[in-house]
Amino acid sequence: MLQVDFDVKQFVLSSSTFGPADVVHLQDAISQDFSRYGVLRDAVQELERIEDRSPAMSVRLGVCYYVLGRYEGAVNALKNGDGGALARFYQGKALFALEKYKEAIESYAAAQTAGYNADQCALAKAEAQRYGGDHHAALATLDALSGAVEQTAEYLYQRGATVAAIGGNPNEVAALYERAVEVDPNHPGALFGLASENDRRGNDSQAQQLYERAVNRFPANVGALLNLGVLYEDQEKFEKAQYCYERILDAFPNHARARLYLKDARASRDMFFDEEAQKRQDRLSQVLSIPVTDFELSVRSRNCLQKMGINTLGDLTRVTEQQLLGSKNFGETSLVEIREMLGSKGLELGQFAHEARPPEPVYDDTSMSADEIASLERPIADLNLSVRARKCMVRLGIQTIGELLRRTGDDLLECKNFGVTSLNEVREKLTAHGLKLRGD
Repeated sequence: MLQVDFDVKQFVLSSSTFGPADVVHLQDAISQDFSRYGVLRDAVQELERIEDRSPAMSVRLGVCYYVLGRYEGAVNALKNGDGGALARFYQGKALFALEKYKEAIESYAAAQTAGYNADQCALAKAEAQRYGGDHHAALATLDALSGAVEQTAEYLYQRGATVAAIGGNPNEVAALYERAVEVDPNHPGALFGLASENDRRGNDSQAQQLYERAVNRFPANVGALLNLGVLYEDQEKFEKAQYCYERILDAFPNHARARLYLKDARASRDMFFDEEAQKRQDRLSQVLSIPVTDFELSVRSRNCLQKMGINTLGDLTRVTEQQLLGSKNFGETSLVEIREMLGSKGLELGQFAHEARPPEPVYDDTSMSADEIASLERPIADLNLSVRARKCMVRLGIQTIGELLRRTGDDLLECKNFGVTSLNEVREKLTAHGLKLRGD
């Protein structure tokens, strides 16, 4: 464990040798005290002001840029470095972060040639292959490794992520992540992967604990910060959610999703809450949920209401007198009876008629092929939605793709913590399957 009095500024501006272990020490120091991130940023500004930087200093600057999340600057600085193994490896890491996976793989190969640890280069290469979409090549790269590296947390994590990418057994994926965490309880990737598996299975409490452990490391996984922020919002812990999004924006000021989520969290935190109004609403909801069978109605009235699908007082407040009178065998006598029943609870017919929803469309599957019907019956999990979008599906009781297709975009936007970004995500996922929401 690093000493608490670690001097980040001296570390950055030092002219001593600079190796892989030093980068780990720097990241550990910031993990212990996130205020050191600001110290690192200030020290880098001093390093930038040195005009005649040596190639070794350019490497130090490039690595610091990488740690700060300034990947374009890292690539440029490291190109002006000494061409050594460390420069090549972190140039690859920066290119990977910029989603330039082929170039990253080339840099890792150059780093290995220059003497960087071959196993670490292979693991980084496998990760780049996986993110680049070549999942089987990534698995082949991992399969080629042998010996002690197979017992490291990084290897177990990369293998778990690769098995997940090729659609392997979820239990095998979770087991690999668990083994990685056993080897290194602070491995951010393994913690995030294990948290995501628990999140996907609805184990919110366990997922939250794992996300919290993952974001305590530096640099924190952006996905872990986003997902943890969403979980905090669900618990109405808006200040904690805001902190998660602000941490992302410290490193990536233009991160669109973090900016949008931060705006939502601030709005929710500042929202005025009228406790008395909420109590009144709760009492009204209880009254509206009373079944009509709790009242002594005539057989004719009861049968008419049953045929119209009216089961509660709330259902009655959403229909008009004209709609009731339009029902066969429902006359003025029954209407008076219904008025008196509602009046006893301070309600009236049509009071909430504006809230009545049109019936959800039912798909006529007589003209559909077996494959099309099966597609509608697939679980919503098959869309691989983000945490925020997935939680909206749970709140709305949407379990299959067919049920989702019966909803409009406005229906989804009414769900708590579901915004335009999440709606666009759902639309993109459906479009990829040749489907769309109702009304689109």
